[in-house]
Formats: sequence, C-alpha cells, structure tokens
Amino acid sequence: MPLPIFRRPWLSRITGTLLLSGLALLLAGCEATLFAGLNATNARKDIVEQHGIVFDATHTLALDVYAPTHAEHAPIVVFFYGGTWVRGERAWYRFVGTTLAAHGVITVIPDYRKYPQVKLDGFMQDAAEAVAWTHAHAAEIGGSPDDVFVMGHSAGGQIAALLATDPQWLGGHGLKPTELAGFIGLAGCYDFVPVPQDDPIMLGVFGSTVEQQRRGQPVSYVHGAEPPMLLLQGTDDGEVEPSNAISLYRATQAVHGDSTLRTYPGVGHEALLFSLSRPLRGGAPALGDILAFIAAHPHAKAATHAP
Repeated sequence: MPLPIFRRPWLSRITGTLLLSGLALLLAGCEATLFAGLNATNARKDIVEQHGIVFDATHTLALDVYAPTHAEHAPIVVFFYGGTWVRGERAWYRFVGTTLAAHGVITVIPDYRKYPQVKLDGFMQDAAEAVAWTHAHAAEIGGSPDDVFVMGHSAGGQIAALLATDPQWLGGHGLKPTELAGFIGLAGCYDFVPVPQDDPIMLGVFGSTVEQQRRGQPVSYVHGAEPPMLLLQGTDDGEVEPSNAISLYRATQAVHGDSTLRTYPGVGHEALLFSLSRPLRGGAPALGDILAFIAAHPHAKAATHAP
C-alpha cells in the first residue's frame, strides 16, 4: 500500500518550517529523513537507552530498549512498527520509545524480517521471539514479566494483535496471549479478508486464498480469552480503513471481552502515530489514552503520568 495522503485538517494544525519540510519529504518517500527529524526533536536525558541487543542470532535480529531512569517493576510495551510488512527500521521509531519511557513505561522496539524475504510465518515467529525475550529479561531491564503489553501501528498493529489473539505464536515459547498485560493497536489491520486481488503485497504476505488469508487476520481468532485491548483509530485514515478497529472491537464485545475503542475525528494514518512525538503531540490524545490504559489494568505495577 502506498503512503497515505495527509488530510488538510491535520496539516493546518502543524506549524514550523522543519515539520512542513519533513512532511514533504515523507510524501516523497524519504521516510528516514522525517523520522530522524522527529527523533531529534524528541531527545530525552531522563531515560536510559540500550541499542542493538540481539534477540535472534540466527536471523541477526536486534531490539532497542528505552527505560525510565532507575526503573523497577515498570510496565513494558513491546512496540511493532508498520511499513506494509515490507519496510521499516527500529531506529526510526526512537521517538516512540523515548516518549513512553519519559512517562514511566519501558519500551522495547524490535526489528523483524519482512516480505519478500519472509511471509506471515516468518515475521510472526520473529515477533513472538521478541516478546519471549522481553518476558525472559523483564526484570533485567527494570520491568516485570507480568506487565508486558504488545503494541503496534498499521502492519505492526496486525502483528501485535495476532500475538494477542492466535495462541500458536507465543505458544512456541511456552507463553499464552492471556499472559500479556494488554494489546494496544494504532490503526492496525485486523479484518481484511478477502484481500483485494490487485494488492500484490498483501497477497504475497498472506496468500491468495481466503483460507490462507484468515490465518493472518486477528479478528478470526477472537473468542473471549484475549488480553485487554485498546484500539486507537483516526477517522480520516486513508490507508487502513477505520472499519478494522471497529470490527475487532465489536468481535471482542460480542464475546464479553475487555476492549476499548477510541476514535479521533480528522486524524489520519501517520498523524495518529506521530502524535506520540513531542512536536506533533497536539494531533491526537493518543498518548494520554495509552498511559491511562496501561495504568488501569491489573498487571500495571508502576504509576504512569499523563503528558
């Protein structure tokens, strides 16, 4: 899927030559340049960062950890970035890690293999391994294995949601979705079957038949025993239809699951993610909703504070 075209209501709220230039670069395809700018404006001195920790030597996969200074029993979020399952680097999302860590939440951002190198099974195995590493090393990084949340944006939301709904992925590491403290989805792909026949990437990732595609669709696995869910969605999303979040919310509610849906009028696909950065914080109240969700659920041991 191409990068979304940003809507005028969101653009009108952005000020500053640097940000406008960055948006133009993003639309031109220079994502790394924009993310570098966001990360530079989101630098923090009150957190501890650990970069390049290898969690899968076989596939040379690493992760970064962002933690509050002197963290002890703090909640942990494992964040999976988006990129249509074909692109992205963990370093681009440093602003997510620094923001959450500055508010009391340890953040783990892993890389994962992408299409066409791998398909569904490959990147889901990588994601499960990253969560298993986090669970095993939680105390070492200042958290607790009982306080691990999974979170993702866009394609990363699909990955995190599937970990939270389909038990086969974490089951390979002796874990269950119910051992997660919660799932936080930002404009994720949860209900997309049948895949459009003119979308070669999704057909390549998930397969050409409906039966194959359902293996990767989180809404297919909802049965009422999932961890608590927070679903965040902009109503002006031109890349992932808001119906994805609505569908997952309704599916969990139908089986009396613990889920919360927050929709943000006038907010687009990338705007929702970028609202976690310091310069674009006013784009949507996502950060406050995320922190409130983490603090409200029973596994949360450390207090988080609103921005």
